[in-house]
Amino acid sequence: MRFEADTEIAADAEQVWAVLVDVPRWPEWTASVTRAERGESGPLAVGATARLTQPKLRPAVWRVTELTERREFVWVSQAPGVRTTGEHRLLPTPDGRTRVELVINQSGPLAGLIGWLYGELFRRYVRMEADGLRRRCERG
Repeated sequence: MRFEADTEIAADAEQVWAVLVDVPRWPEWTASVTRAERGESGPLAVGATARLTQPKLRPAVWRVTELTERREFVWVSQAPGVRTTGEHRLLPTPDGRTRVELVINQSGPLAGLIGWLYGELFRRYVRMEADGLRRRCERG
């Protein structure tokens, strides 16, 4: 199952990246996350973890598996029967704006069932995150 949303933000990639990797502050700009706690202090890096609490979902611990500074980070959350991968990609545009691509991929024996039960919620949440990130970065 794959859920994605993208948006273009009137801010450079460095500004967008600073907001995106400040995970504990996500609840300030997206209603899809009610609580976000980092497992470690310091900058987001491969191996770092965060616990996200989202309405209508069980809290999940995410572990960063890939990170390219100011460009992309990927993290993974495991639950019985399903592995969820979240991709956060920034693509600078020639006019100084930033295109943001957010993707949720689910795999495993229960991915189809989870997608069927929660697909609309996941679609709404990834769209809320893209729109909230844009609003936060553009408000100056």
